[in-house]
Amino acid sequence: MSVIPFFTGARSIERDWPNLEQRLTEVIARGQFTYGAVGMELERAVERFTGARHAIAVANGSDAIVILLRAVGIGPGDEVIVPAYTFFSTASSVALVGAEPVMVDVVSGSYAMDPGAARAAIGPRTKAIMPVHLFSQMADMAPLRALAAEHGLLLLEDSAEGIGMFQGGRHAGLHGAGGVLSFFPTKTLGGLGDGGMLLTDDHAVATAARRLRAHGAQAENPDEYVELGYNSRLDELQAAVLLTRLEHLPADIAHRAALAAHYDRRLAGLMPAVRTPRLLPTSEPGTQVCYVYLIEARDRDRLVDHLAEHGIGTETYYPVPVHRQPAFAGRIGTRFPCPTAESASERAVALPMYADLAHADVDYVCDVILDFYREGP
Repeated sequence: MSVIPFFTGARSIERDWPNLEQRLTEVIARGQFTYGAVGMELERAVERFTGARHAIAVANGSDAIVILLRAVGIGPGDEVIVPAYTFFSTASSVALVGAEPVMVDVVSGSYAMDPGAARAAIGPRTKAIMPVHLFSQMADMAPLRALAAEHGLLLLEDSAEGIGMFQGGRHAGLHGAGGVLSFFPTKTLGGLGDGGMLLTDDHAVATAARRLRAHGAQAENPDEYVELGYNSRLDELQAAVLLTRLEHLPADIAHRAALAAHYDRRLAGLMPAVRTPRLLPTSEPGTQVCYVYLIEARDRDRLVDHLAEHGIGTETYYPVPVHRQPAFAGRIGTRFPCPTAESASERAVALPMYADLAHADVDYVCDVILDFYREGP
């Protein structure tokens, strides 16, 4: 029996080891292990890759969201509209800065914020709209930009999964006041631990973010603290890993696309029991990056068990949508119906998808899925 984990990066580490070993050796010799020369080099490299004027490295993607919210002035008394189908930290970050996350429904297929649902949720305390780019494609940003402009709202992006995604010629995270990246190990550009980054073209937002990641200290006088910030520095070892992997990112994205196309071909005959990912049309042309290969499957939980019995790892996204999470019970932000999010939470499951995966691995996964549905669950 083959064993195919949901994620592994062992082959990539072996591929990258000569350059990675050199960078790690230099970090150790230099003796500075928190944000320093390598972290700054990574920031400049990400700016070149994304086109962002400012890339600010932080300890993780969740910190990046919190710092972005603080940097644009979100706080107590404000409401921020977020999708109900996303990772918990999208909404919890809003709550952690004292604001109220208002959860709205998503679009079937892209799992991104529904602009119509966002419009219906705008109220007198709404300060910002924060869509999330999930799995393989961006939210349709043009109508969300127009909606934000019409109501004088900030447009922010939880683009944690969005490295390499563009729409209308702009990278994810750069369609409004700012966005974020996560470098969690499973991400398209992942480290060997946590890491994150804030992206913005706004100098004032960047200045505030750099201050907030360093306890609130002024850059020109690091011993002078002008506000209460955070200790959120990307360490130099992770920066070295990310710099090395960034060199292979275009090739890794292309390999993921080829794997996704292979999944598509092998699973095409299972509709409607299995719905494979599809790139939805957007107002401006966009690109697809297959961070996660997410299917919606009939009898999902039994399928997950069947795959596990055959040595195949999966990940369920997200079995409890954010507006149903106990931490938000009774809050005003959960008042809008989210039927698409709830349907996805019952049917969606991610199959293995990463740079180390081979086409033969995809064949094995698909064979097991096909056998499961031939048996007629």
